[in-house]
Amino acid sequence: MSQQSFADLGVSSAVARALEDRGFTAPFAIQTKVIGDVLAGRDVLAKSPTGSGKTLAFMVPVIDRIAAEAPRPAALVLAPTRELATQIVESTYAIAHARALKICAVYGGVGLEKQAREAAKAHIVVATPGRLEDLLSRGAFSLKNVTILVLDEADRMLDMGFRPAVDRVVAKCPKDRQTLFFSATLDGEAGRIALMYTHDAARHEHAPPAQKTADIEHRFVRVERDGRLDQLVGEIGTGYDLNLVFVRTKHGADRLVRHLKGRKVQAAAMHGDKSQRQRERALADFEAGRVTTLVATDVAARGIHVDNVAKVINFDPPGLAEDYVHRTGRTGRAGEQGVAVTFVGTEHLGDMRNMTRTLKLEDQFRTATAGDPASHDHASRGGSGPKQGQRPPRQGQGRPRASGQQGQGFQGGRPGNSGGGGNGPTGAGRRRRSGGNSR
Repeated sequence: MSQQSFADLGVSSAVARALEDRGFTAPFAIQTKVIGDVLAGRDVLAKSPTGSGKTLAFMVPVIDRIAAEAPRPAALVLAPTRELATQIVESTYAIAHARALKICAVYGGVGLEKQAREAAKAHIVVATPGRLEDLLSRGAFSLKNVTILVLDEADRMLDMGFRPAVDRVVAKCPKDRQTLFFSATLDGEAGRIALMYTHDAARHEHAPPAQKTADIEHRFVRVERDGRLDQLVGEIGTGYDLNLVFVRTKHGADRLVRHLKGRKVQAAAMHGDKSQRQRERALADFEAGRVTTLVATDVAARGIHVDNVAKVINFDPPGLAEDYVHRTGRTGRAGEQGVAVTFVGTEHLGDMRNMTRTLKLEDQFRTATAGDPASHDHASRGGSGPKQGQRPPRQGQGRPRASGQQGQGFQGGRPGNSGGGGNGPTGAGRRRRSGGNSR
């Protein structure tokens, strides 16, 4: 938090009061950097990680720059997922109301007609690209009056294959608009697109302070497939802490929830095949503590912004370093302590060794596999582990295991070089993703 107030940055008294009513009395670093330039009408390129306060960094000045009598919609925010679009609207609805502005979310999975009516009346539309194009093609409204365009998590939209849709949407906006481009990276394609969409933009990069690296404890647990459920139940425990469990597939999420309920664990699944209402209900139950364990796929990783998640558990190890960063960034938020646990089977050793080296977590991973013949065999041959029938020796560290449980819990330390802000390490590989589940 800075020593400045929102009023010091030029925010109107009405918006400043609305922020204070919601507990925001002083701006975060990215807000301090960005708000003044947006209020001045400049285009902005901002590199900032999830959880840094970037939503208010663009929404607060956008709300202040739009008049209640402006033709609608006057501002458009593009977001990669339904969850993020909903979160942006929910977190700023009261602030927009303070200036008599209407704001609505546009996303797939719900009825078109009601969304079309609400979007046509809204001053600010927060939309996923696919559903927005659906409404535009039906003539529900146009973008001719848009004076401010925001692309939030732009790198994620590119990863999910939304580049053509985003290009078409941007082309429908006036050329003399103000453009704000927020991304976890401004390198590569994201950087090239940022320069195409903006003009004489102010550039801001925010790296959270190094002292925040202790907010997440990273642990790796050697456990084979047959022992993962027992290990998971042990990690979840019997308390009321919130646990976010990541799996790779939608079917795997549903299957794991059924198994957890059979073990008397209150759990819910969240993935792209669920209806919007089901996803919203699962997230609401999780936030309220009615469900203590939420099982999600990677498509939900950026869309889940819930405080007080005590533990993130990678039931299925992530495919890339980027996935690890975004999964584990759901815990240790807002300066709170968090724990990230990753289950590692023999078949994952090689990939996880490379990933932890990239993320500066190799010491924690080495601790988890110390004395493990599967690890050494894999390292020397590049193969998949020990010979058939050969099992890793037990070690005396870690969490007690349930009866019949296979696997070893090893207490890893905290990373020496994390992404800070409680969001886990930085540095990530990248891959293309289909955008089909986020329309």
